[in-house]
Amino acid sequence: MKKRILFLLLLLSIFTIVGYFCKDNALVTDFAHKNMPPCLDYPFGTDWLGRNLFFRTLRGISISILIGTISASISTIIAIFLGTISAFGNKNIDATITWLIDFIIGLPHILLLIVLSIVMGRDIKGAILGIALTHWTSLARLIRGELLQLKASTYIQVAEKLGKSKLYLFQNHMIPHVLPQCIIGWILLFPHTILHESSITFLGFGLKSNQPAIGTLLSESMQYLVTGRWWFAVFPGCMLVFIVLLFYYLGKCLQTYYEQKLGE
Repeated sequence: MKKRILFLLLLLSIFTIVGYFCKDNALVTDFAHKNMPPCLDYPFGTDWLGRNLFFRTLRGISISILIGTISASISTIIAIFLGTISAFGNKNIDATITWLIDFIIGLPHILLLIVLSIVMGRDIKGAILGIALTHWTSLARLIRGELLQLKASTYIQVAEKLGKSKLYLFQNHMIPHVLPQCIIGWILLFPHTILHESSITFLGFGLKSNQPAIGTLLSESMQYLVTGRWWFAVFPGCMLVFIVLLFYYLGKCLQTYYEQKLGE
């Protein structure tokens, strides 16, 4: 299982690094080779400006992974902070945070994400903050439930009667218990963040058109599909699905690994 996890991390790192170095090549135009189908020189073909779709797709994947990493990290931090406060705070604090979680979950997700992205700026920073502020709720509810269950457990109550402080119990008993859930939750947030970034960019509310994100490539391809230029959408779409599946499989592998550790 460790080898699978390392292999997946290595593969995702390669996509990110290679995409970063494709930044300049993704913007090069060549009108002499525009609208070319896939061939040996252009594996993913070229677009209406003669730009190499292979380099543009790799650059778009790199941008999506960057947005997913940062936004999932911010969402996880928010979830841990609010979930912990809700579990250890008084009834009013717990009720307020629980209401906030239910309120955000009850709102139309994509609509809220679009509004936040527009308010915070139609760029990478706006997309990251918009996604981060809308994806913490499920993990916060999970952490709150786990901590409340631990507080009511027998060994925690016995430790309190033996004079152990709440800080000691939190550091030595509760954190080791919820840490695997936090890590797995962080990993499993990636598919959602990447897909939502691509969705709002596809709708025109995410990244700017001069940034070759996957959502931008798919949005631009729509007007050319009717002319038979299928490669404009097929290759970026397949790469997006592939990366999402990699993150999903990585999360499942980590979940299995921690379950095996707990079983030993």
